[in-house]
Order: sequence, then C-alpha cells, then structure tokens
Amino acid sequence: MKLILDGVKTATAALMIEYEEEVEPLPCVGAHSVLVDSDERPVAVLVTTAVDVIPLGKVTDRYAIDEGEGDVTAAQWRSAHESFWNSAEYRDEFANPNFPLNDNSLIVFEHFEVEQRLESNNALG
Repeated sequence: MKLILDGVKTATAALMIEYEEEVEPLPCVGAHSVLVDSDERPVAVLVTTAVDVIPLGKVTDRYAIDEGEGDVTAAQWRSAHESFWNSAEYRDEFANPNFPLNDNSLIVFEHFEVEQRLESNNALG
C-alpha cells in the first residue's frame, strides 16, 4: 500500500489466464478502484491510466520497475513472478493447474495513479 501511495508502484501484473478463468473483463483506462489497507479500510482512489497485454517474453525493464516491488530488470521480475505463478498454492486455484507458462503467455499490466487520498484513514500518516 505504501509503495502505491508514495508513487513507487504504478502498475500491477496478472496472467491473462486469471481473467479468462474468472470470466472477468480486462481493466479499462479511466476506471476507478479503491485501495484498501489490511483492515479493508479505504485508503485512496486509484484510476487506471493504461492497460497493456504483452507476451511474457516481451516484458521490459520498465514494466519491472513500474510494478515497484524492487525488481529493476525484466529478468529479475520474471524470475520472481514465475516462482509465484508456478507455486502449487497459486496453480491450485485454477480448473487446469497445468497451464503452460512460457514466453508466449500473456501478461496484463494495469498502470494506475492515485487520484485521491482518503483523509479519513489514519494509515496515511
């Protein structure tokens, strides 16, 4: 949450298969969402500024940096995400947990910015 509020994390990534499995539409530019803290209290309003769908093999350093989780190269980002995406805990959530993960796997990057901080939350400092 702090990374988002500080402007360090300006994007998030998910496998396209997550959207397909949940029959969920992709994020839309201009859409708003509410960032909540660990107690589910609203902290800020986010607005989606861009949505990119790209193959895993085309992820660049810029995407890694924008996700704000400490990775500064695409290789670091990919290694960390593949570890998570290949974990039994993650894959057990899917109807077909044996889906392939390779250079052609589609990644949905949602870029966002904080549109409004919600003052009522004490966690904002």
